[in-house]
Amino acid sequence: MQGGESGEVEASPKRPLFGATADELRAWVAANGHKPYRVKQIQQWAFHRRPKSFADMSDLPLDLRKKLDAEWTLFATDLAYRGVADDGTDKLLLRCRDGRNIECVLMADGIRRTVCISTQVGCGMGCVFCASGLKGVERNLSAAEVFDQVLQAQQLLPPGESVTHIVVMGMGESLANLENLLVALDRVCSPDDGLGMSQRRVTISTVGLPEKIRKLAAKDRQYHLAVSLHAPTEELRDELVPVNEKIGLTAVLEAADDYFRITGRQVTYEYVMLGGLNDRPQHATALGRLLKGRKAHVNLIPYNPVAGLPFLRPEPEDVRGFTDRVEGFGVAVTVRRTKGRSIDAACGQLRRRFESAAEPEAVAIGPPS
Repeated sequence: MQGGESGEVEASPKRPLFGATADELRAWVAANGHKPYRVKQIQQWAFHRRPKSFADMSDLPLDLRKKLDAEWTLFATDLAYRGVADDGTDKLLLRCRDGRNIECVLMADGIRRTVCISTQVGCGMGCVFCASGLKGVERNLSAAEVFDQVLQAQQLLPPGESVTHIVVMGMGESLANLENLLVALDRVCSPDDGLGMSQRRVTISTVGLPEKIRKLAAKDRQYHLAVSLHAPTEELRDELVPVNEKIGLTAVLEAADDYFRITGRQVTYEYVMLGGLNDRPQHATALGRLLKGRKAHVNLIPYNPVAGLPFLRPEPEDVRGFTDRVEGFGVAVTVRRTKGRSIDAACGQLRRRFESAAEPEAVAIGPPS
């Protein structure tokens, strides 16, 4: 692929293999003179045996492998950069066919292997502390590009290990790209044409788009919902999450209540703690009162500092005090352990550093040696 005058990369004429539906792939295999069971073989290879190319699919006929290679690609993105933190967290920068970059993160915790995926190039929600939205939103990801992040993460795992959980909590507002996201997740969770992951192991995060929350609830899925709250009052949330001025905290909470009522799935409230800004005792008290009596769980996230932004990480004693105060209202609280700080694991940081590098050599390309 070569860049044109616009600086973008020309799209490959080949189609990503899982940009096609299972039915489309079956039709293609049949049109090329092969039996339907070959589709299952292709899927087994791509999902579970981690080939580097179609040539690796050794139990397929040679002519089928050649036709696959001529018309399809295994992945919808290319691995542009991989960073590995001391705690084992993998941060991937993936380059889309149009030259745009997205991020995903693979985290290990005991037997869990969780991949955090993106749904957009950039983000349009404008959260003031987040690196993802510093350049705004450029476009939605296709279903294939969303799905591809799971496959790319799976490629990094040793034989015998698989991705066990997905959090849709990377770049972008998840519900702003709901249709493509659902196509990708349905494929991931399909026992016949996907990875067979349980829907209950998928969490979808949103800043809180009430109509889309209710639309998701009506889809009859079992995905967990995480609402990025970040503030317990309208005034502070307007400051930290500017889109709240058009939505309102009350409307977000009412939609989340509806999600629980319709699906029976407990809602998690994500709360990024910013040192000295939203981590004071009065904020904890307000949050506890806001969620008291709701079937809710609070996930406190100590801030990962972003270069060029003025926000600070909270002190450990402030996190402990905040936790105790919220729990005093009968609300369950966990504190997220920070992973990957050394590799810019916060959403959007790696892409920002990569794209702002003065020289191409300033950032390593490809997996570490």
